[in-house]
Amino acid sequence: MNTTPTPHRAGFVSIIGKPNVGKSTLMNALVGERLSIVTSKAQTTRHRILGILNGDDFQLIYSDTPGIIQPKYELHNAMMSFVYSSLEDADVVLFVTDIYEKHDEEPIVERLRKMQDVTIMVLVNKIDQADQADVEAKLAYWHEQLPNAAEVLPISALNAFGTERVLELVLEKLPVHPPYYPKDELTDKPERFFAAEMIREKIFKLYKKEVPYSCEVTIDEFKEEEDIIRMRSTIYVERASQKGIVIGQKGEALKKVGTWAREEMEKFFLKKVFLEIHVKVNENWRADPKALSRFGYNQ
Repeated sequence: MNTTPTPHRAGFVSIIGKPNVGKSTLMNALVGERLSIVTSKAQTTRHRILGILNGDDFQLIYSDTPGIIQPKYELHNAMMSFVYSSLEDADVVLFVTDIYEKHDEEPIVERLRKMQDVTIMVLVNKIDQADQADVEAKLAYWHEQLPNAAEVLPISALNAFGTERVLELVLEKLPVHPPYYPKDELTDKPERFFAAEMIREKIFKLYKKEVPYSCEVTIDEFKEEEDIIRMRSTIYVERASQKGIVIGQKGEALKKVGTWAREEMEKFFLKKVFLEIHVKVNENWRADPKALSRFGYNQ
């Protein structure tokens, strides 16, 4: 009888792609937990968020990253640094595109072509919204564009179609290695980070145009008691006019953000939450290196 134990595999899997192709939805589906905020607006994800999936003989460390864009100001530069740092330590790269996306010759595709020691998989998302001929044409296109890709797979992250196959293939490609994190950890981010992200997600869903992109959220106080978590948070905006929009007439808009975020937090933390939110102006924080460092965008 063979009693040789199964070798333990562990490694880093970087999820990259343009804004709005479904990277965060994919990571949440792969990890089985709602770690990354998801909205219909582009550039929702600003940080590199690790989602850790543990099994008896494996540990998968997924990196959800900001959508790849041409930087326009310092915040964008910081966001793109998270993308490229995730490629540096990746064992597997999941390059997510979708059935609609138009691609010209782009630096990220050229970079992926040159990566020889990393397993690259192309995932064509949102196939539930296309007919079979379009899906096959898109798969053929990516086989041609990235001939070094180990796989080009059709998926629907929203419907969890094809995600089991992605997991199987990723596990095959992971190196034999002991776990990098304790086996009971789900992410590298603290609870305060996810609380701030839940508020920021509600801002993206409630406000229009430039306002959500001009907002940053901090958790200034996080006190966990036996039956309740008490939080104090600040929403920073770039201009006084935006402060008025975020607060709304008689404070109604801010109250709605707080209610939605608190409900989400109570599901996440499985505990009652008392949430107090203030709004402050930090002029042009997206272009201010000191402000970006204070908000956690320094590598």
